[in-house]
Amino acid sequence: MSHLLYEFDAWGAGYSHIAGIDEAGRGPLAGPVIAAAVILPKNVQLEGVKDSKRMTPCAREEAFSLIEERAISIALAVVSPREIDQINILQATRKAMKQAVLHLDTQPDFLLIDGTHPVDLPIQQRCIVKGDQQCLSISAASVLAKVYRDRMMCCYHELYPRYGFSSNKGYGTRGHLEAIMRYGPCSIHRLTFRGVVS
Repeated sequence: MSHLLYEFDAWGAGYSHIAGIDEAGRGPLAGPVIAAAVILPKNVQLEGVKDSKRMTPCAREEAFSLIEERAISIALAVVSPREIDQINILQATRKAMKQAVLHLDTQPDFLLIDGTHPVDLPIQQRCIVKGDQQCLSISAASVLAKVYRDRMMCCYHELYPRYGFSSNKGYGTRGHLEAIMRYGPCSIHRLTFRGVVS
């Protein structure tokens, strides 16, 4: 269950605005990668918020509104499929995380980041493996990124219904792979990903 222990460590060390950072969309064959940054207040209660992958779509939508309402500041950043192809998914993810931090209304003085890769900013930071399962700020960021990206993929489904983006969200499901083989890739496919190009 996600909690505020990492945040309290940072607050106790004298930092005042701690941002949790996570991304959604590293693995899909289509669509952007999205990063979110969230600064929570010390007394926050976010009932039911945990790693977004362990929540139902309905619970994530409810949590999205709750986080928007109770956070000090939130920000989202998008890196397109074309840029993913140009700079690779790891660099695209790091760029999205950096942009999300820079877009916060309140600039943080400490970052809690899901995973092992720091953000390229001169801000004190801590990387946490499986942080979205342990750290509330990162869990909140994971929810924002996942919900925002899923909404985008549903919009893309209206443009490209033959690929089933509303259900697969761009991941390489059997039906999605069959559609790529039958119709070829569309403009939001990642052309450097295996499964899109043979």
